[in-house]
Amino acid sequence: MNKKGQQTREHIKQSAYPLFAEKGFKQVTMKDICEAANLSRGGLYGHYESTRQIFQEMVEDMVGRQEDEVNGRIGQNEPAVSILGSILEKYQEEMIDSQSSLSTAIYEYFSMQDIAGQKNLLYKQYEKSVHTWKTLIQYGVARQEFYDVEAGPVVDLILFSYQGVRMYSKLMPVDKGIPAGIVRQVKKILVRG
Repeated sequence: MNKKGQQTREHIKQSAYPLFAEKGFKQVTMKDICEAANLSRGGLYGHYESTRQIFQEMVEDMVGRQEDEVNGRIGQNEPAVSILGSILEKYQEEMIDSQSSLSTAIYEYFSMQDIAGQKNLLYKQYEKSVHTWKTLIQYGVARQEFYDVEAGPVVDLILFSYQGVRMYSKLMPVDKGIPAGIVRQVKKILVRG
């Protein structure tokens, strides 16, 4: 795909993101995305066949960006504590930002009958996130910046706390102290004094 085509696809996903955050997955139509992206139906369908295709690519992009960031920063030999701090800071901001949370849309998308039966696209995204987090933890342990922890349960604590708070933030007000406390505890578990 040429550069202009790739830029158009990015524009479409950026335009669709707030729609999915506001309405969930099931309520967003291709017409909604056409209007938000200021594209004709032909212009949109020239890049994507359905809202499913757009949303799936958005989720893959989110997971891929974090993986690329962590791997790139490790490749530059940045301190593990610095990498952890910036990711947790982003998570903390996102946990209380219910307006931009895709949690409801993610739940709706991955719980649909025909999607849920595929061994399981959400689980594959979860596995990618786990791999990225374990890579960071192992890097921090090797640099003696992190305690030698059992990475799997720590990663689950991080991921499920993050997604749980994001989901609850769509349903009720979440005090800023909740994500701040989670971040503090994750640092206590991982970062050497």
